[in-house]
Amino acid sequence: MSEEVKDRIEDVRWYVIHTYSGYENKVKSDLEKTVEARGMGDRIFEIKVPMEQTIEIKNGKRKVVSRKVFPGYVFVKMLVDDETWYVVRNTRGVTSFVGPGSKPIPLTDEEVCSMGVESVPIVLDIEVGQSVKVVSGPLEGFVGDVIEMSPEKQKMKVNVSMFGRETPVELDFYQVKSID
Repeated sequence: MSEEVKDRIEDVRWYVIHTYSGYENKVKSDLEKTVEARGMGDRIFEIKVPMEQTIEIKNGKRKVVSRKVFPGYVFVKMLVDDETWYVVRNTRGVTSFVGPGSKPIPLTDEEVCSMGVESVPIVLDIEVGQSVKVVSGPLEGFVGDVIEMSPEKQKMKVNVSMFGRETPVELDFYQVKSID
């Protein structure tokens, strides 16, 4: 890894590229081959087509099938510079980066986690008994007290006052912030 790349390592982010429908895996493999051939592994780190397992029932038979979570999109963890932008943009099957004009916009850590692209462990300075405010999701704006923490699952249980009584709810770490 070059010194320039080491200095910009905090600029490495996840970006979304739009592809022709059905070309996601082809774009992923072509891009991986180009990265390997050009020695760009220190600037384009990871390429993903998020998949999920679903059960389909056809003719009365259950079958586990892999499906693309975001058809028409590929996720790339990279350091954006002129060369990496050019390589990604000119890969056959890529129509554009997601963002205004030709400027790619990186995903936030919350988006990366909620979309299942990568799990970025969140370290919270919150303990059981502390009050927290819900900052995203259906309970946004509610305040409650932490009753249980599960750092390995990145979840917590919070007692929230709903309909005049305390109700325990399970929340992801990224959904809360400390108010103490």
